[in-house]
Amino acid sequence: MIVELLDEAVVSGARFERACEEIGLSARSVQRWRAGAEDDLRCGPLTAPRNKLSEAEQQRILALVTSPRFRDLSPAQIVPLLADEGIYVASEATIYRLLRREKLLKHRQASRPPMRRKRPEHVATGPNQVWVWDITYLRGPIRGMFFRLYTILDLWSRKVVGWAVHEVESEELAKKLFVETCRRLDVNPSGMVFHADNGAAMKGPTLQATLQVLGVVPSFSRPRVSNDNAFAEAHFRTMKYRPDFPSRPFASLTVARAWVESFVAWYNATHLHSGIRFVTPAQRHAGQDLAILEKRAGVYAAARERWPGRWSGSTRNWSRIQHVRLTPERTAAA
Repeated sequence: MIVELLDEAVVSGARFERACEEIGLSARSVQRWRAGAEDDLRCGPLTAPRNKLSEAEQQRILALVTSPRFRDLSPAQIVPLLADEGIYVASEATIYRLLRREKLLKHRQASRPPMRRKRPEHVATGPNQVWVWDITYLRGPIRGMFFRLYTILDLWSRKVVGWAVHEVESEELAKKLFVETCRRLDVNPSGMVFHADNGAAMKGPTLQATLQVLGVVPSFSRPRVSNDNAFAEAHFRTMKYRPDFPSRPFASLTVARAWVESFVAWYNATHLHSGIRFVTPAQRHAGQDLAILEKRAGVYAAARERWPGRWSGSTRNWSRIQHVRLTPERTAAA
């Protein structure tokens, strides 16, 4: 009967190992049954443990912990109180196990139970749909002095669409950069998602009011989650680990701006980005990546026809990445 149910599940599309796991069986056991083995060789205790609580003892423990005196306390609190009175009934783990078996472990406080915050997922299928931005520090000429680099990235193409270097971190400067970037690129920001972390400049009322007027959808990282703005952080890592990134502090604001300008030019027009099939962000942003990727696919197809023995499977995937997800769920395909 069990084997028939498993076969039915597999025909319906379930994986054999997963179906066995759901009913508590080893896939190897089912394979032995199919091979004609008559004995059930599954391992398991043949006798009850010597220290197992009797049914009467279990019921006494349940009655004790659900009594008016202890019903509002956790086992972690009940065990010490009983020990103070010279009483031992069972370990804390055993009491938890009994309560879990009887489905008595419930959130009973007046406060709400802890809630898992959902990831702020957004999907970009083309340029200027989702922008991410952040601020990083650049060392200045005086110890403890830093310049602030504001950077706006297009999520879909990874292109740096806007940047600025200032001496301070300010929501006014962030608002100015966003508005000027939209005007320079002739982009209507209505409906665009603008994602950032939870810094003061990112959540300031002046910037948020401007975004609301322009019809922009603000998006923020979850509190105390460092990787919800991963694209911006990865960009800064690429910048600071470049061989030509200065090992010494920038001598002035002018010098810092000149270096960032040269880096952005390299990053947008020369850097082959691994996340977009090794084309440049500028090529992908302008739609030129399609022809480039098709040409690469053609080169590999011709090479396979010429030397078929070099490939045991398909050639390298040069298809365009159509969707880019911001902070995707683990089950979502990139």
